[in-house]
Amino acid sequence: MCHVVRFMANQTFGITALAFVLSAVALPAAEEIEYFGYTKAIELRNDTTRVVLCPRAGGRVLEYSLNGENVLYLSSAEKGWKPGDKPRSSAGRFDIGPELVIPSRQVLWSGEWEGKITGERSARLTSRVDEATGVQLIRDFELASDSSNLTCTQTIVNKLRPVTEWCHWSRTFAVGKGIGVVFLSKPPESPMSRFPNKYVMYEEGRMINMQPEDPQIREVDNALLIYPTPRRPKLGFDSYEGSLAYLAPNDLLFVKRFKTFPSRVYNEAAGLTISVWYPDSDMVELEPIGPRERLKQGESGSFTEEWYLLPHKFPGLEANVDVGELRKTVSRLK
Repeated sequence: MCHVVRFMANQTFGITALAFVLSAVALPAAEEIEYFGYTKAIELRNDTTRVVLCPRAGGRVLEYSLNGENVLYLSSAEKGWKPGDKPRSSAGRFDIGPELVIPSRQVLWSGEWEGKITGERSARLTSRVDEATGVQLIRDFELASDSSNLTCTQTIVNKLRPVTEWCHWSRTFAVGKGIGVVFLSKPPESPMSRFPNKYVMYEEGRMINMQPEDPQIREVDNALLIYPTPRRPKLGFDSYEGSLAYLAPNDLLFVKRFKTFPSRVYNEAAGLTISVWYPDSDMVELEPIGPRERLKQGESGSFTEEWYLLPHKFPGLEANVDVGELRKTVSRLK
């Protein structure tokens, strides 16, 4: 197994010299730990990045941090969790949709999953079979050895039904009050947006406004910037660019990259590839959405998100965002 090496300095001062004694302590790069009261949590780490996975309640990512700074919103109400406690839904959540027609699925959403370390910096979380949806979910995570790149793959397996038609739905909570950046498609290479203002807004009563206007959502250099709190928090996008960025107020740039499929059906009500939920709160939700996976019994379909964290001084909500430079930064990520 690969190990992360930490160095601790012991300083001894003499009259004419300064001596440093370094001792190396080898730590496993993937191990089972206790975290926030959750036993059997799995930690993946390298020199700069730490990931903590939670099989005990919902198969989530509890921490995704760079140099000790967590970009995920982890509710303090989860601290000291114990079996039987009311399920919490903070941090790096994944789900399946489409939202308006999928039945309640507590086995997948907050039930206990099986966790297994599968490699030097990789792990697999596996749900129980859910009778309500007919599926089992498998989530594979792998952290790069030399960067913050975290590969997250969710696989839907049809276990019970003649046919299922669910889709990947990421529902990651990041720390709130930042700046969301949705990069837009580039016609003619990608299809043009079906929405007049490049996004939709979910109004009260589940009504979807196809031509909303909100000064907190503005188009700059072929991207939509979201800040501060919009008039209504839930927004939807049909961009095929496959990149979503978030400038977090704790000086981190959180990037999600993922493949899009213009020739496939996206079965959310408005055919979305991305959703963002931006309430006046301590968290914001970043949601890549996958295409419909029409699976016969025994078949499976997967969707992968590539996550990245970079140090990035938060510009503040009154400053201008250099979208061109941000796009170059995102395009260089590997």
